[in-house]
Amino acid sequence: MTSTDPSELMTRLQSLDADITLWGPQELAGRDPGENPKNFNGGLLAMPADTAAAVALVNWCRAEGVGIVPQGGRTGLVGGNISQRGEVILSTARMNGIERLDVAERTAVVGAGVTLQALQEAAAVHGLTTGIDLPSRGTATIGGMVSTNAGGILAFRNGVMRHQVLGLEAVMASGQVFSDLSRVVKVSAGPDLKHLFIGAEGALGIVTRVVVKLESTRPARATALLGVPNAQAALAIIGYFQALPAVMLEGAEMMWDHFIRDSARTYEFDLGWLDDGAAGVLLIEVSAETVTIATEALETGLEALWDTVGIHGGLVAQSLDQARRFWQLREESHFMYAYHADGPSFDVSVPPSYLDTYVAGLGKKLTAVNSRYDAYVFGHIADGNLHLSIMHTGPVADDEMLRIEEAVYSGVEAAGGSFSAEHGVGLNKRHAYLTFGNPEKRVMAQQIKALFDPDRLFNRGKVPF
Repeated sequence: MTSTDPSELMTRLQSLDADITLWGPQELAGRDPGENPKNFNGGLLAMPADTAAAVALVNWCRAEGVGIVPQGGRTGLVGGNISQRGEVILSTARMNGIERLDVAERTAVVGAGVTLQALQEAAAVHGLTTGIDLPSRGTATIGGMVSTNAGGILAFRNGVMRHQVLGLEAVMASGQVFSDLSRVVKVSAGPDLKHLFIGAEGALGIVTRVVVKLESTRPARATALLGVPNAQAALAIIGYFQALPAVMLEGAEMMWDHFIRDSARTYEFDLGWLDDGAAGVLLIEVSAETVTIATEALETGLEALWDTVGIHGGLVAQSLDQARRFWQLREESHFMYAYHADGPSFDVSVPPSYLDTYVAGLGKKLTAVNSRYDAYVFGHIADGNLHLSIMHTGPVADDEMLRIEEAVYSGVEAAGGSFSAEHGVGLNKRHAYLTFGNPEKRVMAQQIKALFDPDRLFNRGKVPF
């Protein structure tokens, strides 16, 4: 039987003739495990330098019966990176090269360990940027974003990670390398198999290289905070600016009342301009050829919309620093756990037209579970993605958690949404996946897993379960 002792596994792995950096319990001690403190529980982290080294590691683990947990930036919020004794953590940290950045093609070929911010900065030199953006851009890796089909701030305009990937390379459980590094949009040559790895959370293979689409960067921005009576009013504002020919919508984030007030309190931001009656605040940002054009378009549009939509007060940023302060209110959302430690968090998507109905119903459902329950609600309103955190301090009993999940998830699929919008499933959403996910999709996912990874080498005990 294979030993589960990480030090012993490390000693045996050191004899493998491959360029792999190994960290055992001693090297991992005191290092940041990322979003989940259990990410390093396996006690052995292997960092292959390239695809060939990753193949050697996968072959060794398969022969030894050792499970593999893939890790990128460890920014996942659903426990998908959790490891346990007897498993090897495969980190893509050393596969962090930008191999090709073609300005004419507007494509980049990168290692899976490249962070989103590193790619953005490299592309910015050429007036380009990625078509996807996340608050965790400094640590989130391209490979991890592929594996979770990450969404983020620009999904309403450019789609999610699935729409940004032209090609990819992955090491499969057999040790075979799936290589489809196409750099073109149009590929109609049978089933596009790369999509099996996108959103699979490492269950079907380890993504090692990715071809990513790039777009022109538009740094001339204008940003505003607007009090809105409901989500439909916010969507009307968004639709107005999406239709303008001279500007492009770069961000549309809504923060409902509890969230914006506690965020403002945390970051000492004055909300004196916000009128009573606002359901929350819309953060909107547009770009144009110049800052002047962007600002004039934003201010003119808000003047035309003010009474029609029922805007309850607003601020237009007067400087880049003030715009950053606006974004801080939305992006630095960790303040929630200072007020409500261990509050359960969720990530759902519903059709935008259903947002007001969903949020109103959620409040009633949570109150029915516990009269003291309420929720922080915020998210990417233009694509219907809501992030929710229950305003409750301390661990929640298992039976109570099931009732909270019922309140959060019931009716979402029937409305045309998803119980998991952009964070994945991991371990934390196992019950939701089995209860609220599509049963036919679950069966197909299990069949694909059995075909690709019959020994369940990758991410054991996690989706597709």
